[in-house]
Amino acid sequence: MHFSDEQNENFMQMALDQAKIAQSYGEVPIGCTIIDNRTSEIISVGYNEREETQNAIKHAEIIAIENACAKIGSWRLEHMSLYVTLEPCPMCAGAIINSRVEEVIFGAYDPKAGSVGSINNLFEETKYNHQPDFVGGILADDSASLLQNFFREIRRKK
Repeated sequence: MHFSDEQNENFMQMALDQAKIAQSYGEVPIGCTIIDNRTSEIISVGYNEREETQNAIKHAEIIAIENACAKIGSWRLEHMSLYVTLEPCPMCAGAIINSRVEEVIFGAYDPKAGSVGSINNLFEETKYNHQPDFVGGILADDSASLLQNFFREIRRKK
């Protein structure tokens, strides 16, 4: 990993802050932060916007990748670390591979859609032209509890 444990937790906390913004809009609380590995600069952030936009692809990672590409003026996010509160789904894992993100750090594992170890691991597929480094479980309890409380509240309201 490019950063210390403390830095990783700080960057993941920023992603958790984005997840809380998503939750405040009634979105599933998933957040993402992209950091430049060379400078530790925050390049972009994102959170789920599917409900607001009624667009299936508006996941936190997609939003953050779009913002990062716009900011740096390139689709190549080499030398970048992506922090996300939940293990990426297949769509997001594909976008991460295609944008050449160097490293992915995620919080909670996702047994229903996770594609970086839970169901499969697209990042270890050597037939793709890029394999990001990755680590899961950073502030996993915080990420999982945010999601569990969100869905518990939805069930309670029903």
